[in-house]
Amino acid sequence: MDFKELRDFMVKTQLIPRGIKDERVLNAMKKVPRHLFIDESIQNMAYDDMALSIGEGQTISQPYMVAVMTELLELKGNEKVLEIGTGSGYQTAILAELAKDVYTVERVALLANRVEERFHSLGYNNIHIKVGDGTLGWSEEAPFDRIIITAGTPRIPTPLIEQLSEEGIIIAPVGDRFSQQLLKVRKSKGKLLEDYHTPCVFVPLIGEHGWKGEG
Repeated sequence: MDFKELRDFMVKTQLIPRGIKDERVLNAMKKVPRHLFIDESIQNMAYDDMALSIGEGQTISQPYMVAVMTELLELKGNEKVLEIGTGSGYQTAILAELAKDVYTVERVALLANRVEERFHSLGYNNIHIKVGDGTLGWSEEAPFDRIIITAGTPRIPTPLIEQLSEEGIIIAPVGDRFSQQLLKVRKSKGKLLEDYHTPCVFVPLIGEHGWKGEG
């Protein structure tokens, strides 16, 4: 299969018609090999307009959702980004193309170990990964210019708000366990400016400041 051709087609038919305009985001989506972040048995579906299972009750997000969340972060290239929920590592790689450094937290050790090897094989040296409760953030590396949560949460965890720098942005799917809406929060002069965007459905954010229990 010509995966490059499929990526170009994905951008042309799934992203641009839905309003993704940031050229840096579009170029990153054309570049990052999504098929390498899923099992070989379903690589033929890698650039379809859907989320796909990656095991452990987790999914790789629909390409459009990755693009819209990334665009909302307003990345210029010099940011320090915190990602909560590494998952397949695909969103992480997109961020690594567009930001200076990406710190990503994954609660499932098996997934974290798998994606760490993948990042190394693809030559990403600006990604830092740890296993832990993502709702606690990564206090040792704070503050962060941007924070992205890739799991549904009833609210944005307080530790993440505290770890966000002044004029920083958080993007998160906020709602109940089965339906959310993307929330963009900007911290400005000590206040949180909220703006709701695309409806969505993500797996639940499990942790001390998220949902309790397993999925």
